[in-house]
Amino acid sequence: MPTEAAPREKRQVILMSYPIDGQAVRRLAHAGMTWLETNKQTVNSLNVFPVPDGDTGTNMVLTMKRAMDEIKNLGSEQQAGKVLEALAQGALLGARGNSGVILSQLWRGFARSINGKDVMSSADLAKAFAEARDTAYKGVVRPVEGTILTVAKDMAAAAELAAKEGADPATLLQRVLEGADASVKRTPELLPILKEAGVVDSGGKGLYFLMEGMVRWVQGAQLHTAESTVQPLAALKLDNSLEQVEEGQDYEVVVDFVPHTELNLETFYADLEKMGTSIQVGEGDGMYRMHIHVPTDKRYEPIDYTMTLGKVTNVAIENLMAQMDEISQKAHTLKLANVKAGEIAVVAVAPGPGLARHFAELGVAALVEGGQTKNPSTADILASFENLPTDKVIILPNNKNIVMAANSAVELSPKKVVVVPSKNVPEGIAALLKLTPTGEVEPVAAEMQKAMSGVQSGEITTSVRNVELDGVKVKEGQIIGLHNGRLVVAENDVAKATLKLLGKIGFDKYEIATFFYGEDLTVDQANVIVDAVRKAYPRQELEVHEGGQSH
Repeated sequence: MPTEAAPREKRQVILMSYPIDGQAVRRLAHAGMTWLETNKQTVNSLNVFPVPDGDTGTNMVLTMKRAMDEIKNLGSEQQAGKVLEALAQGALLGARGNSGVILSQLWRGFARSINGKDVMSSADLAKAFAEARDTAYKGVVRPVEGTILTVAKDMAAAAELAAKEGADPATLLQRVLEGADASVKRTPELLPILKEAGVVDSGGKGLYFLMEGMVRWVQGAQLHTAESTVQPLAALKLDNSLEQVEEGQDYEVVVDFVPHTELNLETFYADLEKMGTSIQVGEGDGMYRMHIHVPTDKRYEPIDYTMTLGKVTNVAIENLMAQMDEISQKAHTLKLANVKAGEIAVVAVAPGPGLARHFAELGVAALVEGGQTKNPSTADILASFENLPTDKVIILPNNKNIVMAANSAVELSPKKVVVVPSKNVPEGIAALLKLTPTGEVEPVAAEMQKAMSGVQSGEITTSVRNVELDGVKVKEGQIIGLHNGRLVVAENDVAKATLKLLGKIGFDKYEIATFFYGEDLTVDQANVIVDAVRKAYPRQELEVHEGGQSH
């Protein structure tokens, strides 16, 4: 098979003339991942809800990176089946968010179909796409059409038709890409919330980019510069940098500059890729913002380089490794439950240090950092409890986008593990109050899940996009309120949004509210808001705790 640097014509001839072996699988997967990462922000921008979220594009890219890490150990393995098996295993361990888990299931089905085969013909590819579709659908309790699942189904149909018509592997991949493109464009017709928001499904679009990257590699097209223009400066999201730190990425560098002449984006990206990774570029009113992660010895190179292109107006440099060490040290200072053999250990996902302390005080045995913008991987969750001295484990994901990764961890563990599907922190706390450490896993988990039904959850955050959902018009930057995950309030003030949200919840019918304030508020600011609530609800009991959650 050709290398990545092979001429376009040679690549096409070889892939059309021969079946696909292990090395071709490696290169196709790498090309798909690269193109998906290049277009990651486009996928992220399609998330329907206006909350700061565990973005689909980011989750799918991180899932693919873990998958690619797994096949590095195979060296020059030629058997397609073995490479796909490793790819699927890595994707399963690295799966983040619902989109990442479904992507891992697609690879799992693909690998199962090709098990033991040295090469893949067009007929093999068609069967593999079908098995991938079936495995992904089986992995979702209530499949929803108009999502990544629908796109996978339509890709399988395109592959089957192409194989029946005698298409060679390269042509079949092209036909699958066309099927994915048409399917993504149809998603708003199948899922009303997409049509209401005026977008296509983000997971389906991510799968399309993954497939497009493979086809682009076959055709010899570049993979590092997105076809679309740079994203608006306001949409450039840099707040989840720590989630994406890789080995050798010691510093985060952000440079604002005004170019002397029109910026050649393709050249700009190509030059930056020689310095580091996690490259993002935003533009607004003639100013550009460049973001990159670099090793220590290159931390000034992006600044010096950008100064040759224009006038630098602002520079920020952050030591990522120091921040990671600080987070790790804080985690180790918590007093976690010392479970014994035969007792139940609870693992909780915590989106902030204050909430982590609260969970620790309530008796969890292990904590996983993660939440709305930082979805932990299956491997992260698995690692949190695999060395605990008990085989009885309950997982509280505390976020709807982490439940599927938690369920994947259950599959990989030999222990008796049950996921109590808490979709937010209040549900997790309510569940934890019903923990009986000396009981049996299943009945205790059932009681914990039952306790969640009596909790009303409210969340206050800042909108990251303009949208109209459920009759609520929201502008980017407004304060929004969610009741049990549903958008119900849009205001320009945190206190007003909080009071209005409590009204929507019907707080006058309840006895107590516990407030967890995030990292953006001081304790004094939080108390001012809660004092306003006390005036409006003098009969109710209120508690205030530091949460430390972002956004």
